[in-house]
Amino acid sequence: MPSQMEHAMETMMLTFHRFAGDKDYLTKEDLRVLMEREFPGLLENQKDPLAVDKIMEDLDQCRDGKVGLIIAYNDYFVVHIKQKGKKK
Repeated sequence: MPSQMEHAMETMMLTFHRFAGDKDYLTKEDLRVLMEREFPGLLENQKDPLAVDKIMEDLDQCRDGKVGLIIAYNDYFVVHIKQKGKKK
């Protein structure tokens, strides 16, 4: 039986992929849309119009305009979800 943490990680991964689409990363626009839909009050309550830019800057460690996932866990998750789908 999956733990609460596993459920939380699964939710995060599914949400990430829903907004990233076929890519393995989020662009700044993807991140903005994700934040508007998943954290509706966060941007509305921001007084800084550059809040998404600053968050993107913090998350974009490679400075390539992309926010990715931890590759090792993502690879495990993709395989796990595919196997889970086959069992249904």
